[in-house]
Amino acid sequence: MMAGADITERDREKLGALRRVKIVATSLLAGSVSLMVVAKLLEHRHPAWGFVAAFAEAATIGGLADWYAIVALFKHPLGLPIPHTAIIQRNQSRIADSLGEFVEVNFLAPGPVEAKLREVDFARLIADWLADPAKSGNLSRFGLKLLPQAIAGMDQSGIKEFISARMMEQLNALKIAPLAAQILTSITDDGRHQRLLDELLTALKGLLADEPTLESIREKIRQELPSLFNLFKADAYLLRKIIKSTLSFLDDVGADPNHALRGEFDRFVQGFIVNLRESPDYAAKAEKLKQDLLTRKELRGLAQDLWKSLTTFLEKDLAGPQSMVEAALGNFLTDLGRKLMNDPRMGAEINQGFVVALTTFVEAQKSGVSRFIAEQVKSWDMQQLIRLIEINIGRDLQYIRLNGTLIGGLAGLLLHTMEVLLKIA
Repeated sequence: MMAGADITERDREKLGALRRVKIVATSLLAGSVSLMVVAKLLEHRHPAWGFVAAFAEAATIGGLADWYAIVALFKHPLGLPIPHTAIIQRNQSRIADSLGEFVEVNFLAPGPVEAKLREVDFARLIADWLADPAKSGNLSRFGLKLLPQAIAGMDQSGIKEFISARMMEQLNALKIAPLAAQILTSITDDGRHQRLLDELLTALKGLLADEPTLESIREKIRQELPSLFNLFKADAYLLRKIIKSTLSFLDDVGADPNHALRGEFDRFVQGFIVNLRESPDYAAKAEKLKQDLLTRKELRGLAQDLWKSLTTFLEKDLAGPQSMVEAALGNFLTDLGRKLMNDPRMGAEINQGFVVALTTFVEAQKSGVSRFIAEQVKSWDMQQLIRLIEINIGRDLQYIRLNGTLIGGLAGLLLHTMEVLLKIA
């Protein structure tokens, strides 16, 4: 059964108009037949009736020919199984395959599909949608409602263990030394390691200003000095000198970007990077350190505890009347939409991504679409399909009958006139 075959009010109006035009076309054909009979009977009385007879005869032939052609398109004329009639019914399968192929070749070809997709500003649609706080809130609420179920499913299905095992495999396969060298290279390229040195210098100055630390250093000095020097409190004097000199040195290093210590630190870091990248000993030590960490039970237990803590927090937060996660996610999506509005480069990349993805998808699925269309057309009830075709284009087909009757009559009249003129000549 073909979907959508029920007659609507609009279809009833079209059906009424079809019936009216059909009555007119049939009446005109009947009138042509009657006029032809009358004219043929009276043709011997006056030559004018010959012209009338020629007109009526040709009009009758034209009307009958067009009636036959229209009826043969949908059914057998007068119910007679005449060859090459009921064309649509007899060729349903071929029409279905041709229609599916036509859609695939002409509508789902890469060129037209890509051109049509490029007319759509996907990035703008996404940005407008996300920039609306209500819509972003609804999206975050919808996504987070599914989160507890997803977490529970992961706990019960073994996905968590599967992911954990895959992560361990990836970590085992990861080469630590080259990765560390690459990270340090990116840090040193813009001088961030010097900022790290500055932080270390600041921390060291803070340590030297700490009273317990100073007392500990003084005690070490006291233990190394002879007892006689301690009577004169030489330990305090030496401590002040050491601390003063050290702080002065640290201040010099912090104030001078070209200080010798900074150059030495540069050389140390660069040498360390080279060793990480090239030295087998460094690589072996880094691998051993990685394996020692991965095999520790504490690390696995920590991962389990972190997962449990995360899931517990999410469950409690999402169950509350005002979820912090939901609010944060909604604000993030809204801000993302607003930023996307003002980033033409990102918008162009998103649009290009949609075009490539959807074009590829259509190209991969278009043969399936063609088969689907063909299968649907083959499954249609042809009587209902013919009925719908008649309702929607039958009125125009009946006008073909009208035109055929009138044009045929005029053609017959013209031919009869030429025949009379030739006889006179």
